[in-house]
Amino acid sequence: MYCFDLANEGASPALRVYLNLGTLLELPPESSWPGLEGRERMVQLAADGYEGVQLIDDGPPVGGSPLPHCGLGRVNLPADAESLVARSAARGDHCLTVHAGWGIEDNDTAFALVEAILTASGKYRLPVFIETHRATITQDLWRTVKLAEKFPEIRFNADLSHYYTGLELVYGELEMKLDFMAPIFERTGFIHGRIGSPGCMQVAIGDGHGRPGAACGEVDFLADFREMWTRAMRGFLQGAAAGEFLVFAPELLPASIYYARGLRGSDGVFVEESDRYREALAYQRIARECFAAACAATPGQRSSSC
Repeated sequence: MYCFDLANEGASPALRVYLNLGTLLELPPESSWPGLEGRERMVQLAADGYEGVQLIDDGPPVGGSPLPHCGLGRVNLPADAESLVARSAARGDHCLTVHAGWGIEDNDTAFALVEAILTASGKYRLPVFIETHRATITQDLWRTVKLAEKFPEIRFNADLSHYYTGLELVYGELEMKLDFMAPIFERTGFIHGRIGSPGCMQVAIGDGHGRPGAACGEVDFLADFREMWTRAMRGFLQGAAAGEFLVFAPELLPASIYYARGLRGSDGVFVEESDRYREALAYQRIARECFAAACAATPGQRSSSC
């Protein structure tokens, strides 16, 4: 079950670029984001090209917002799934991304978590995407692929920095690992946009052109993420029905939770190395370029997003 647009139910599968609102947390005064709140925030985000937002708490959506919204949450136990999905559906979220478990579960426990999530998703007719994330049941490539084999209907939120950095994908044969990840890519309906290096979960990419980090080594992590995102988008296009869409949501998080890197300024104060909001706008463009490439590589596919 992917996100579905009732107003465009006959349209070709498409891409929608949202913003995870965690990106706006703790931005410095010199950020390009004007610091708006409430409806004004949503109007500005729409003007900046975003087609929706991912809410980061359980509060009500902003009244009069021009943007649709989705939610996020955590399922620690099978019993948690229904209440979380029910609350998200009642709020009007059109999908939900979840962290499932802590990564130390045996197979039977992990399977029970997935079954509970799928059951709740079907009951409330709400797409639920299990996030590929450290400290969850999807932290390991092998197990995640096995979950996809056991539950073909499972759908993922591909937060791929957790694999690229956490599993150091470039240590060894990257191409072989990406091929192994095909069952994950084929079930991706949501992508958290964040680029990491082999050693850092979230790195600055500037305007998203060229080769960020080239001075540090041979790995072109921007190109690697483009490849992974394009593969995930191809997987979506190959399995999606008319009217369904994939969400790409930049999720560039602050230094206080150990994502953005802090650099010490001349005054001795640590500052974030980049303007996360400005970079999120570059992620918009990159996502649309990747989707166009995925469309071009998918025979017979036509999409309004291409």
